[in-house]
Amino acid sequence: MAKPQVVVAPVLMSKLSVNAPEFYPSSYSSNYTESYEDGCEDYPTLSEYVQDFLNHLTEQPGSFETEIGQFAETLNGWVTTDDALQELVELIYQQATSIPNFSYMGARLCNYLSHHLTISPQSGNFRQLLLQRCRTEYEVKDQAAKGDEVTRKRFHAFVLFLGELYLNLEIKGTNGQVTRADILQVGLRELLNALFSNPMDDNLICAVKLLKLTGSVLEDAWKEKGKTDMEEIIQRIENVVLDANCSRDVKQMLLKLVELRSSNWGRVHAASTYREATPENDPNYFMNEPTFYTSDGIPFTAADPDYQEKYQELLEREDFFPDYEENGTDLSGGGDPYLDDIDDEMDPEIEEAYEKFCLESERLDCSMWDLVS
Repeated sequence: MAKPQVVVAPVLMSKLSVNAPEFYPSSYSSNYTESYEDGCEDYPTLSEYVQDFLNHLTEQPGSFETEIGQFAETLNGWVTTDDALQELVELIYQQATSIPNFSYMGARLCNYLSHHLTISPQSGNFRQLLLQRCRTEYEVKDQAAKGDEVTRKRFHAFVLFLGELYLNLEIKGTNGQVTRADILQVGLRELLNALFSNPMDDNLICAVKLLKLTGSVLEDAWKEKGKTDMEEIIQRIENVVLDANCSRDVKQMLLKLVELRSSNWGRVHAASTYREATPENDPNYFMNEPTFYTSDGIPFTAADPDYQEKYQELLEREDFFPDYEENGTDLSGGGDPYLDDIDDEMDPEIEEAYEKFCLESERLDCSMWDLVS
């Protein structure tokens, strides 16, 4: 009798090599990473080096902390003339105002370079040239706010970048104290005037974004100086809601902004403890309350004067769960043929599997407690 043959699976030889280059997903560009490790030697011009780094930061903002030091060090060896510094400022400005999600990162980058670039020519250091570049756009604010759609879009990007600069650009005094640039505070006030003076929808939306971004900081700064600028801005918004021909959605945005400001920009007062908080002393008292609706579809919360009456009406509405009790039992008498066919008992196989699952869960919990103890 012939012996059974043993089938041996063929041995597949891998073509992978330990010397193979690193793998990168198709959407990931490794050009910058490779060149970055070699410094700026692979870049023929300053413009290409800076633009590549800006694009890299745009795609991977989390790399800012680990790579900004090397970037600044490289720039100190390359940016040695007035023209090179001007070119650097322009490249960062254009990236921050043309890429919507780069305005914040651009402001952080500007703050870092303003403290770490060593070049300080007669024409001005990095921060001074940056503010001069912003002033060029600022001086045409009135024309830009009433310009065509493309002009306004570019103007709005500048406004939001300036807001980020105000929050992130630090100026160190002779005694080491850190302050914000007051000139930007004045500039933002005038930019808001330009936007509200031309109450088109996109201008008003830009104003709302700017105030959500900087409103709390601006109001604190104005209050310290005894100014009432924020009160004037809120009054301006209320006038726009009443008189301007803006869309209903934009008016709702403006009203929500006024509401946000009335709650101290959403900041919780630490002075009022939970037990002491009342609607009178805590503007955030009703912020986390749920919203209910009357039978007419009108929203109301606990802040509504008629809250108790409306809430009771909600509970008594007969059509809230028609024909069903809380446990889902049909009260109509007809019965549901689908529900009637459902048996409360488990299939034996399912029941056995469920018991095993419960036992495994108990063992896992015990093991976890053993590790913790």
